[in-house]
Amino acid sequence: MTDRLAGKVALITGGASGLGANAAMLMAQEGAKVVVADIAADRGKTVADKVGSAAHFVKLDVTSEENWKAAIQETVDKFGALHVLLNSAGIGLSKTVEDITLDEWRKVHAIDLDGVFLGCKHGVAEIKKHTQRLGGSVINISSISGIIAGANMAAYNSAKAGVRLLSKSVALHCAKSGYNIRCNSVHPTFIDTPILDKYRDRFGNEVMQQKLGRQVPIGRLGRPEEVGWALVFLASDESSFMTGSEVVIDGGISAM
Repeated sequence: MTDRLAGKVALITGGASGLGANAAMLMAQEGAKVVVADIAADRGKTVADKVGSAAHFVKLDVTSEENWKAAIQETVDKFGALHVLLNSAGIGLSKTVEDITLDEWRKVHAIDLDGVFLGCKHGVAEIKKHTQRLGGSVINISSISGIIAGANMAAYNSAKAGVRLLSKSVALHCAKSGYNIRCNSVHPTFIDTPILDKYRDRFGNEVMQQKLGRQVPIGRLGRPEEVGWALVFLASDESSFMTGSEVVIDGGISAM
């Protein structure tokens, strides 16, 4: 541990698995207190227990404004402040614009975009109270699919692109308001997390790794920690002059 996040309190949505769970571990290693927030209570509590005394679990449905208010208040009640919000909760859906139903479209946007909006809205309102000494940071997990479209990713492309520009709007709002809060978006490609389990179940792990890895110039899937350390950097004051930026972690896909 190098204490890059010493004194900071981070609220992490989607913290029960994948990038959120990995970020909780790494941020705690770097000295932060972390609140693992997820709708999946059993898995979320398991992650918090694994992190140890620096972590606390709170159940959060990111589509519920009342849940957001309660989760932020519980964070402050438990650890006394909020400095970092990581919006990592999300779902994927592979359907074209002709195939997707309106209910499916709305569900993807409710979780992947509306949930981020609610987090930013209520997170900024709380973080600005606690940034006299330590800088605040809002980190929104978008996707390379928020920059590069796919024929069968209509709702996911739309929602993740929305996160990309919402993050820039939040960044400018905080800067113009004089808040000591930065906001950046992160755009991973295929990372070997449970969000890929539907492909793993369909093809088997080895074939899935090959099929998806072939689409990446580096030739493989990303590892959670390869995104996680970027999240630590964005949460820390090392990135204090960085706001409204897009951090692309895609193994070279966007270079093609």
